[in-house]
Amino acid sequence: MEALAGAGVGLGLVVIGAGLGIGRLAAGVAEGVARQPSASTQIVSATNLALFLLEGVAVLAEVFCLLIVLLHK
Repeated sequence: MEALAGAGVGLGLVVIGAGLGIGRLAAGVAEGVARQPSASTQIVSATNLALFLLEGVAVLAEVFCLLIVLLHK
């Protein structure tokens, strides 16, 4: 039973962490584009890699939490 509670807490923390990380990254991009509109293409393209990596880590953590729930006996 503790594994299920831990998986639930872990999933909640993953979602909160990913949301905060993506939000801070998007805020930084918006600020950078507002300061330097001519470099918006470079700023956005440099940010895409970080967004993809952050989202990938969040998805992997969600899969691990789901595996804990499904494989728990």
